[in-house]
Amino acid sequence: MTTHTDRHILIVVENLPVPLDRRVWLEATTLARAGYEVSVISPMGRGWDATYEVIEGVHIYRYTLPVEAHSGVLAYAQEYGHAIWQWYRLAKKVWKRRRFDAIQGCNPPDLVFLLALLYRHRGVKYMFDHHDVSPELFEAKFGKRGVIHCLMCVLERITFRVADVSMATNDSFRTIAMTRGKMDPSDVFTVRSAPKTEQFLPATGDVTYRKGAETLVGYVGVIGQQEGMDLLVRAADHLVNALHKDVHFLIIGFGPARRDMMQDVTDRGLTKHFTFTGALYGPDLLDALNAIDIGVASDPKNTMNDISTMNKVMEYMTLQKPVVQFDLTEGRVSAGPASLYAKPNDPIDFAIKIGTLIDDPALRRDMGKAGRNRVLDRLSWAHSEQSLLAAYARLFEK
Repeated sequence: MTTHTDRHILIVVENLPVPLDRRVWLEATTLARAGYEVSVISPMGRGWDATYEVIEGVHIYRYTLPVEAHSGVLAYAQEYGHAIWQWYRLAKKVWKRRRFDAIQGCNPPDLVFLLALLYRHRGVKYMFDHHDVSPELFEAKFGKRGVIHCLMCVLERITFRVADVSMATNDSFRTIAMTRGKMDPSDVFTVRSAPKTEQFLPATGDVTYRKGAETLVGYVGVIGQQEGMDLLVRAADHLVNALHKDVHFLIIGFGPARRDMMQDVTDRGLTKHFTFTGALYGPDLLDALNAIDIGVASDPKNTMNDISTMNKVMEYMTLQKPVVQFDLTEGRVSAGPASLYAKPNDPIDFAIKIGTLIDDPALRRDMGKAGRNRVLDRLSWAHSEQSLLAAYARLFEK
């Protein structure tokens, strides 16, 4: 592997702490192994509260975590205004330690270009790491467009205009960069999010999570407004009361809709069929995910989810678990034959698809094997590493 000891990259992320943000952490450690010096600016949270530390050669600078916005323009202005000020403050600190040659901005929000512009006259290049389609994210989260949606469209266009090179999480995002973003195809690289297969290994898992049930259905990820948790509870209600009583649901993760989801479970009399673990990491996460029989992704079909790659789907597949999800464009690209696809946003059909897998252990086994093979053959981080390093090679060629 070519080394690049003369290059220093600053990665900026707002919505998750590092190394908890698995995509950013894989990118940072891959770049460090390739010989780049890597610094990261991220919020604090979830136990990652040191203002500065070095992990696996990556320098991490953290700031206090702003509250996630839920209540309109003022809340977003407060959250992102706080973040931008912290980016400026910490970037100056990083620069004083050693000047950086590139800034990698991870969205949302589409605002890191403001920091990039500040350092552009010093020869610093801008790499845009396109995690989410922000206009569609706003529409999915709040169910409307309006002035803020228009503003996000403008900020997206400016971000692509400022970016020297862009990394897309899938080919749908790459198309957006080239169409809405007007970027040259040679400057847009698909770098898919994927687990490291040498770490995500199939195993027995912690059987105590089963709570004695014949079938354990698992969900891992953010428990938010746009993840369809209400649809998942409605599907569980139908499954338990009309199809299969001997089933338990394991919900792993955190998010703003967690309390509402737990209340919904209680109101429907499903408490004994659900376990909420909160956030799990490392071996604890693997012990839980390896215990499940079926992985579910309840993200509803909308303009954002339809073109987004769901990390949870990739994790289920890597651990050889069959998947049930709604029929989404990029969901099919990721999972192929490793998933059953319910009618979009139909919780009854979602329950029926889970029931189909419960009734057919052989189908579960075959789909699980197909999923892991699909990851190993084309979708693992080992494949993404090549695109990541090619993107940076292009950045520094320009």
